[in-house]
Amino acid sequence: MADLETAIELAIRAGDEVVRVRRDGALGVEMKAGDEPVTIADRLASELIVSGLTAAFRGDPIISEELPPPPGAFGATRFWLVDPIDGTKDFIRGSDGFSVMIGLVEDGRPSVGVVHQPTLGRTFYASPLGAFVRTPDGTQPLAVSGITRAGEARLVASASHRSEAIDEVKTALGIDDELNVGSVGVKLSLIALGVRDLYVNPWPKTKAWDTCAPEAILVGAGGRLTDLFGAPIAYSGDLRHARGLVASNGHIHDEVIARISPLFLKLRDTM
Repeated sequence: MADLETAIELAIRAGDEVVRVRRDGALGVEMKAGDEPVTIADRLASELIVSGLTAAFRGDPIISEELPPPPGAFGATRFWLVDPIDGTKDFIRGSDGFSVMIGLVEDGRPSVGVVHQPTLGRTFYASPLGAFVRTPDGTQPLAVSGITRAGEARLVASASHRSEAIDEVKTALGIDDELNVGSVGVKLSLIALGVRDLYVNPWPKTKAWDTCAPEAILVGAGGRLTDLFGAPIAYSGDLRHARGLVASNGHIHDEVIARISPLFLKLRDTM
Protein backbone atom coordinates (compact mmCIF):
# COMPACT_ATOMS: atom_id res chain seq x y z
CA MET A 1 0.00 0.00 0.00
CA ALA A 2 1.79 3.10 -1.28
CA ASP A 3 0.18 5.53 1.19
CA LEU A 4 1.32 3.59 4.24
CA GLU A 5 4.74 2.59 2.91
CA THR A 6 5.58 6.17 1.99
CA ALA A 7 4.40 7.51 5.35
CA ILE A 8 6.48 4.96 7.27
CA GLU A 9 9.58 5.68 5.20
CA LEU A 10 9.27 9.45 5.65
CA ALA A 11 8.56 9.19 9.39
CA ILE A 12 11.67 7.07 9.91
CA ARG A 13 13.83 9.42 7.84
CA ALA A 14 12.50 12.44 9.73
CA GLY A 15 13.06 10.64 13.03
CA ASP A 16 16.69 9.99 12.15
CA GLU A 17 17.09 13.67 11.28
CA VAL A 18 15.62 15.05 14.52
CA VAL A 19 17.71 12.65 16.61
CA ARG A 20 20.81 13.82 14.75
CA VAL A 21 19.95 17.48 15.41
CA ARG A 22 19.44 16.79 19.12
CA ARG A 23 22.66 14.82 19.34
CA ASP A 24 24.54 17.71 17.72
CA GLY A 25 23.05 20.13 20.27
CA ALA A 26 21.81 22.63 17.66
CA LEU A 27 18.12 22.77 18.64
CA GLY A 28 17.62 26.54 18.20
CA VAL A 29 14.59 26.60 20.51
CA GLU A 30 12.06 29.40 19.92
CA MET A 31 8.59 30.09 21.31
CA LYS A 32 5.60 30.32 18.97
CA ALA A 33 1.94 31.25 19.48
CA GLY A 34 0.40 29.63 22.53
CA ASP A 35 3.74 29.68 24.37
CA GLU A 36 4.74 26.42 22.70
CA PRO A 37 8.37 25.65 21.84
CA VAL A 38 9.58 24.91 18.34
CA THR A 39 13.06 23.82 17.27
CA ILE A 40 15.14 23.67 14.13
CA ALA A 41 14.49 19.93 14.19
CA ASP A 42 10.69 20.50 13.98
CA ARG A 43 11.14 22.61 10.86
CA LEU A 44 13.67 20.30 9.20
CA ALA A 45 11.44 17.28 9.79
CA SER A 46 8.43 19.16 8.46
CA GLU A 47 10.29 20.11 5.27
CA LEU A 48 11.47 16.54 4.73
CA ILE A 49 8.02 15.02 5.20
CA VAL A 50 6.07 17.63 3.24
CA SER A 51 8.45 17.49 0.29
CA GLY A 52 8.35 13.69 0.30
CA LEU A 53 4.55 13.54 0.41
CA THR A 54 4.29 16.20 -2.28
CA ALA A 55 6.55 14.24 -4.59
CA ALA A 56 4.70 10.96 -3.99
CA PHE A 57 1.12 12.22 -4.00
CA ARG A 58 0.84 15.26 -6.21
CA GLY A 59 -2.48 16.96 -5.72
CA ASP A 60 -2.95 15.85 -2.10
CA PRO A 61 -3.11 18.84 0.27
CA ILE A 62 -0.63 18.55 3.15
CA ILE A 63 -1.18 20.27 6.49
CA SER A 64 1.86 20.45 8.76
CA GLU A 65 2.01 21.96 12.23
CA GLU A 66 4.96 24.06 11.13
CA LEU A 67 3.40 25.53 7.96
CA PRO A 68 0.30 27.57 7.09
CA PRO A 69 -2.41 25.19 5.84
CA PRO A 70 -2.95 25.33 2.08
CA PRO A 71 -6.24 26.98 1.05
CA GLY A 72 -9.16 24.57 0.91
CA ALA A 73 -7.23 21.64 2.37
CA PHE A 74 -10.01 20.64 4.77
CA GLY A 75 -12.47 20.45 1.89
CA ALA A 76 -10.44 17.85 0.00
CA THR A 77 -11.53 14.23 -0.33
CA ARG A 78 -8.12 13.22 1.01
CA PHE A 79 -5.39 15.21 2.73
CA TRP A 80 -2.38 14.60 4.96
CA LEU A 81 -1.79 15.83 8.51
CA VAL A 82 1.80 16.04 9.76
CA ASP A 83 3.20 16.63 13.23
CA PRO A 84 6.97 16.55 12.68
CA ILE A 85 7.71 16.32 16.42
CA ASP A 86 4.79 15.54 18.71
CA GLY A 87 5.94 16.13 22.27
CA THR A 88 8.53 18.82 21.54
CA LYS A 89 9.07 19.54 25.24
CA ASP A 90 10.06 15.92 25.82
CA PHE A 91 12.30 16.12 22.77
CA ILE A 92 14.04 19.22 24.13
CA ARG A 93 14.48 17.61 27.54
CA GLY A 94 16.24 14.65 25.93
CA SER A 95 13.60 12.07 26.82
CA ASP A 96 11.98 9.39 24.64
CA GLY A 97 8.40 10.66 24.99
CA PHE A 98 8.16 12.28 21.55
CA SER A 99 7.25 10.98 18.12
CA VAL A 100 7.03 11.80 14.43
CA MET A 101 3.46 11.53 13.14
CA ILE A 102 1.96 11.33 9.66
CA GLY A 103 -1.74 10.73 9.06
CA LEU A 104 -4.03 10.56 6.05
CA VAL A 105 -7.68 11.65 6.10
CA GLU A 106 -10.01 10.16 3.50
CA ASP A 107 -13.69 11.10 3.28
CA GLY A 108 -13.45 12.85 6.64
CA ARG A 109 -11.88 10.02 8.66
CA PRO A 110 -8.28 9.00 9.43
CA SER A 111 -7.42 6.03 7.22
CA VAL A 112 -3.63 5.75 7.49
CA GLY A 113 -1.49 6.63 10.50
CA VAL A 114 2.16 6.39 11.49
CA VAL A 115 3.56 7.24 14.94
CA HIS A 116 7.30 6.71 15.01
CA GLN A 117 9.46 6.84 18.15
CA PRO A 118 12.97 7.18 16.74
CA THR A 119 14.96 6.82 19.96
CA LEU A 120 13.20 3.51 20.71
CA GLY A 121 13.18 2.25 17.13
CA ARG A 122 9.44 1.70 17.51
CA THR A 123 6.88 2.43 14.81
CA PHE A 124 3.12 2.18 15.30
CA TYR A 125 1.12 2.18 12.09
CA ALA A 126 -2.32 1.47 10.69
CA SER A 127 -4.19 1.27 7.42
CA PRO A 128 -7.56 -0.25 6.49
CA LEU A 129 -5.73 -3.61 6.61
CA GLY A 130 -5.09 -3.35 10.38
CA ALA A 131 -2.90 -1.83 13.08
CA PHE A 132 0.62 -2.99 13.93
CA VAL A 133 3.77 -2.09 15.83
CA ARG A 134 7.27 -2.64 14.46
CA THR A 135 10.29 -2.87 16.77
CA PRO A 136 13.84 -4.22 16.38
CA ASP A 137 12.39 -7.56 17.54
CA GLY A 138 9.83 -7.76 14.74
CA THR A 139 6.27 -6.75 13.86
CA GLN A 140 3.11 -7.66 15.74
CA PRO A 141 -0.59 -6.76 15.44
CA LEU A 142 -1.99 -4.26 17.90
CA ALA A 143 -4.94 -5.02 20.17
CA VAL A 144 -6.40 -3.02 23.04
CA SER A 145 -6.76 -4.49 26.51
CA GLY A 146 -9.82 -6.41 27.66
CA ILE A 147 -10.48 -4.24 30.72
CA THR A 148 -14.22 -3.55 30.98
CA ARG A 149 -14.48 -1.41 34.14
CA ALA A 150 -13.38 2.22 34.21
CA GLY A 151 -12.08 1.92 37.76
CA GLU A 152 -9.53 -0.66 36.61
CA ALA A 153 -8.19 1.54 33.81
CA ARG A 154 -4.51 2.39 33.56
CA LEU A 155 -4.46 6.10 32.76
CA VAL A 156 -1.92 7.79 30.51
CA ALA A 157 -1.69 11.57 30.91
CA SER A 158 0.39 14.50 29.78
CA ALA A 159 3.91 14.97 31.07
CA SER A 160 4.02 18.73 30.47
CA HIS A 161 0.39 19.93 30.22
CA ARG A 162 -1.18 17.97 33.08
CA SER A 163 -4.03 19.93 34.65
CA GLU A 164 -5.71 19.59 38.05
CA ALA A 165 -8.78 18.37 36.19
CA ILE A 166 -7.01 15.03 35.73
CA ASP A 167 -7.12 14.51 39.50
CA GLU A 168 -10.88 15.12 39.36
CA VAL A 169 -11.18 12.57 36.56
CA LYS A 170 -9.22 10.01 38.54
CA THR A 171 -11.41 10.57 41.59
CA ALA A 172 -14.63 10.32 39.56
CA LEU A 173 -13.51 7.04 38.02
CA GLY A 174 -11.66 5.58 41.02
CA ILE A 175 -8.36 5.32 39.15
CA ASP A 176 -4.96 5.13 40.84
CA ASP A 177 -2.64 4.00 38.03
CA GLU A 178 -1.17 6.90 35.99
CA LEU A 179 1.69 7.13 33.49
CA ASN A 180 2.88 10.49 32.13
CA VAL A 181 4.05 10.82 28.50
CA GLY A 182 4.56 13.89 26.32
CA SER A 183 3.35 12.88 22.85
CA VAL A 184 -0.40 12.52 22.26
CA GLY A 185 0.43 10.00 19.55
CA VAL A 186 2.45 7.86 21.94
CA LYS A 187 -0.35 7.99 24.53
CA LEU A 188 -2.94 6.68 22.09
CA SER A 189 -0.50 4.13 20.70
CA LEU A 190 0.11 2.75 24.19
CA ILE A 191 -3.64 2.20 24.50
CA ALA A 192 -3.59 0.46 21.11
CA LEU A 193 -0.71 -1.68 22.39
CA GLY A 194 -2.84 -2.76 25.36
CA VAL A 195 -0.49 -1.49 28.08
CA ARG A 196 -2.66 1.57 28.88
CA ASP A 197 -6.44 1.89 28.76
CA LEU A 198 -7.49 5.54 29.01
CA TYR A 199 -6.41 9.07 28.10
CA VAL A 200 -8.40 12.17 29.03
CA ASN A 201 -7.38 15.64 27.86
CA PRO A 202 -9.66 18.49 28.95
CA TRP A 203 -7.51 21.16 27.30
CA PRO A 204 -8.99 22.73 24.14
CA LYS A 205 -5.52 23.02 22.63
CA THR A 206 -4.98 19.84 20.66
CA LYS A 207 -5.14 20.07 16.89
CA ALA A 208 -6.03 17.76 14.01
CA TRP A 209 -2.36 16.82 13.43
CA ASP A 210 -2.17 15.65 17.07
CA THR A 211 -4.88 13.02 16.62
CA CYS A 212 -5.14 11.94 12.98
CA ALA A 213 -2.36 9.35 12.84
CA PRO A 214 -2.90 7.93 16.34
CA GLU A 215 -6.68 7.75 15.89
CA ALA A 216 -6.20 5.51 12.86
CA ILE A 217 -3.92 3.30 14.97
CA LEU A 218 -6.18 3.24 18.03
CA VAL A 219 -9.34 2.46 16.07
CA GLY A 220 -7.51 -0.19 14.08
CA ALA A 221 -6.57 -1.88 17.37
CA GLY A 222 -10.16 -1.84 18.64
CA GLY A 223 -10.11 1.41 20.62
CA ARG A 224 -12.09 4.61 20.43
CA LEU A 225 -11.46 8.38 20.39
CA THR A 226 -14.09 11.07 21.01
CA ASP A 227 -14.40 14.47 22.60
CA LEU A 228 -15.23 14.82 26.31
CA PHE A 229 -18.92 14.34 25.58
CA GLY A 230 -18.72 11.30 23.33
CA ALA A 231 -18.90 13.00 19.94
CA PRO A 232 -16.58 11.84 17.12
CA ILE A 233 -13.48 13.91 16.38
CA ALA A 234 -14.05 16.09 13.32
CA TYR A 235 -11.47 16.57 10.58
CA SER A 236 -13.18 19.38 8.72
CA GLY A 237 -13.68 23.09 9.24
CA ASP A 238 -11.33 23.66 12.17
CA LEU A 239 -7.87 22.46 13.13
CA ARG A 240 -8.59 22.80 16.86
CA HIS A 241 -10.27 20.15 19.03
CA ALA A 242 -12.04 22.61 21.30
CA ARG A 243 -14.04 20.01 23.25
CA GLY A 244 -11.10 18.01 24.57
CA LEU A 245 -10.27 14.35 24.02
CA VAL A 246 -11.07 10.96 25.50
CA ALA A 247 -9.27 7.89 24.16
CA SER A 248 -9.88 4.41 25.50
CA ASN A 249 -9.76 0.70 24.78
CA GLY A 250 -13.39 1.06 23.69
CA HIS A 251 -14.81 -1.30 26.31
CA ILE A 252 -14.90 1.38 29.02
CA HIS A 253 -15.60 4.38 26.81
CA ASP A 254 -19.32 4.85 27.41
CA GLU A 255 -18.90 4.46 31.18
CA VAL A 256 -16.05 6.97 31.21
CA ILE A 257 -18.01 9.56 29.22
CA ALA A 258 -21.09 9.16 31.43
CA ARG A 259 -19.06 9.65 34.60
CA ILE A 260 -16.73 12.49 33.59
CA SER A 261 -18.75 14.59 31.15
CA PRO A 262 -20.63 16.31 34.03
CA LEU A 263 -17.26 17.63 35.19
CA PHE A 264 -16.90 19.55 31.93
CA LEU A 265 -20.41 20.86 31.31
CA LYS A 266 -19.19 24.44 31.74
CA LEU A 267 -16.66 23.84 28.99
CA ARG A 268 -19.39 22.58 26.66
CA ASP A 269 -21.65 25.53 27.44
CA THR A 270 -18.96 28.01 26.40
CA MET A 271 -18.68 26.58 22.86
